[in-house]
Amino acid sequence: MERFAEHIAHVDMDSFFVEVERRRRPELRGVPVVVAGLGGRGVVTSASYEARRAGVAAGMPTIHARRLCREARFLAPDHRAYAAASEEVFAVFAAFTPVVEAVSVDEAFLDIAGLRLAYPSPEAVGRAVRRGLMVQAGLPASVGLATSRLLAKLASRAAKPDGLRLISAGEETAFLHPLGVGDLWGVGEATRARLEELGVRTVGELAALPPGLLERRLGPSLGAHLLRLARAEGDRPVEASGPSRTISVEETFAADIAGRPALEEELLRLADRLAGRLRAAGVAARVLGLKVRFSDFTTIGRSRGLPDPVDTAQQVFRTALDLLDRAGVGLRRVRLLGLSAEHLDPTAAPRQLALEPSRWAEVEAAVGRARERFGRDAVRRARLAPAPRPPEPPLAK
Repeated sequence: MERFAEHIAHVDMDSFFVEVERRRRPELRGVPVVVAGLGGRGVVTSASYEARRAGVAAGMPTIHARRLCREARFLAPDHRAYAAASEEVFAVFAAFTPVVEAVSVDEAFLDIAGLRLAYPSPEAVGRAVRRGLMVQAGLPASVGLATSRLLAKLASRAAKPDGLRLISAGEETAFLHPLGVGDLWGVGEATRARLEELGVRTVGELAALPPGLLERRLGPSLGAHLLRLARAEGDRPVEASGPSRTISVEETFAADIAGRPALEEELLRLADRLAGRLRAAGVAARVLGLKVRFSDFTTIGRSRGLPDPVDTAQQVFRTALDLLDRAGVGLRRVRLLGLSAEHLDPTAAPRQLALEPSRWAEVEAAVGRARERFGRDAVRRARLAPAPRPPEPPLAK
């Protein structure tokens, strides 16, 4: 067997937000910690393994998490601290290999094939990466090693918490086939239900299906894709990217909102925040996404690729309105709205010039400088300014 055949590593930081908090507050180590929105309608962002054992999970309402784990320490998220810690993490990755594909602020694929002369085995690289993250960033991580991205990700999940797992070349199907079909990329609830109609619950059962049957039931593209994954074939290589492939903002409302005017106002507010974060990171987005969570916790998402990268609130807002139309929200009551920016390009990279150059970028950059100096509320969009108070009635004589 080829040495270093398992040249793809998936590194996933353990309870990242919680561990960043513990790094600066050591007294939190060993006790249940939950990072969450602390308002009456907040949701859990990250939970320590102590809290998870009590049933706390990301995405659940904070009020529910408090009932499940009354002894937990609940902390409001500090996204600036997490972004800074993410830069430290990706600096460690870059010290090992230039081929780093970011998945999120705390997760990445690494192609370690170029390290075969420096290390005796993929496991040695995995141990060195984990050690580097602990020594240089003070943060624990789990590492999976395999011949493909999917298997490396599944291996890191099996290694949690704070561990390492290698799936050796030649053992891919032995590891993969007992798993449920929901572990494959591209299998959501609807696809899983259709597979169960065929009597398929495990990856091995899926791999044994005739290709024609699967493609007739799921369509030629998805059917062929799932069959390749189930047989441990055809995964693409790791593609180098910047340290962050997604920047997102979201808001859980104190009370549900409904109706187009209210949704547009909140989307404008989110577009303003997202554009500010894009400019602060020095990047522009080629893909924008919308997330809507309704009052019954049903969540939908829509995304759109753009002909040119965008980094102004005006551009983000226009795209968000288009995505809102496509989502078909209607008059349903909305609990949460979110916007995300993906496929990020450095703003210094060459871009196609617009036929009619907009001054919005200059205006928003000036607004950003004013806010940095005088505070976020120093300059507000007129549409988002609070309504003026009516004049006081004259005092009776």
